[in-house]
Amino acid sequence: MARDLAVRYLGHSCFLVTTPKAKILIDPFLTGNPMAAAKAEDVECDIILVSHAHIDHYGDAVAIAKRTGAMIIASYEVALHAGAQGAKVHPMGCGGGRDFSFGRVQLTIAHHTSSVDGPSGVVSVGSPVGFLIQAEGKTIYFAGDTALTMEMELLGKRNQIDLALLPIGDNFTMGPIDAAEAARMLQAKLTVPMHYNTFEMIQIDPQVFVKEAGRHGCKVKVMPVGSTVEIE
Repeated sequence: MARDLAVRYLGHSCFLVTTPKAKILIDPFLTGNPMAAAKAEDVECDIILVSHAHIDHYGDAVAIAKRTGAMIIASYEVALHAGAQGAKVHPMGCGGGRDFSFGRVQLTIAHHTSSVDGPSGVVSVGSPVGFLIQAEGKTIYFAGDTALTMEMELLGKRNQIDLALLPIGDNFTMGPIDAAEAARMLQAKLTVPMHYNTFEMIQIDPQVFVKEAGRHGCKVKVMPVGSTVEIE
């Protein structure tokens, strides 16, 4: 019988998934995040998932990993970048999956970019990804930063998704209308918006997404920063 999973929203695209076997931190951008619900030095976790190398996702990953001993799971290049900074890492490739002690992680397609600021300008670091996380008989889809893609329809057909975490902030990712179409294709039991209102360039009314997704019959919950949902 499946046991409950708790998912806490720490702001922007950062979530802490608590299972009976592990605490999984996703895209830990806390330091410098004006809406963060926790300080990086206070977060405890066993696994860190990093979708891409932009600072508002890669953020505190290395510092938290080195302090807690948590392992960073990311695309090959992002994992090696973190490993070179002293973090324990597990590199993966898009489309690949692997079983871990708490469950399974598969990297999914995300249409975006992945880069860091280098001494001579912006340097690309691997490719962006999303994640399918399976634990305790439940499935969470974290889209990462992405445009609307037809791959989402395939993900919805092949997986019974309990929780989908979708960016809605527009400008850098899909906006609320495209995100609502993504929700329709995924057909998750519950969809939660992310990556909006942290900065001026991604200011959006989440109720636009709620309304549009509702037209497709999708259940949506706008999570206040710091709040938690349980997947039963």
